[in-house]
Amino acid sequence: QVQLVESGGGLVQPGGSLRLSCTASISRFSFYDMAWYRQAPGKQRELVARITRTANTNYNDSVKGRFTVSRDNAKNTVFLQMDSLKPEDTAVYYCRAQRLEYFANYWGQGTQVTVSS
Repeated sequence: QVQLVESGGGLVQPGGSLRLSCTASISRFSFYDMAWYRQAPGKQRELVARITRTANTNYNDSVKGRFTVSRDNAKNTVFLQMDSLKPEDTAVYYCRAQRLEYFANYWGQGTQVTVSS
């Protein structure tokens, strides 16, 4: 059974930093494209950052220059370093694993990030 477990969320003041982790119990993790999404109350879920199996990255315009996505294939883990956090970054953050050639698509249960003074 595939599981994605996020951690690292919490309450932080504006301008602060958090590092989210997502560890996946997936065979051949390195073959998966990994992504972070977020969903704020009353809003649709949106892509925050993606890192492909070849380590190409792309970001939502609202987080460019502040967030960094990375992966450690040896540990089956993807990270999201979040710096210069703003109140509008407050949301539940979800990890996603995709392997399109096998129509594989998995989500974690999410971790809450709250940016508030």
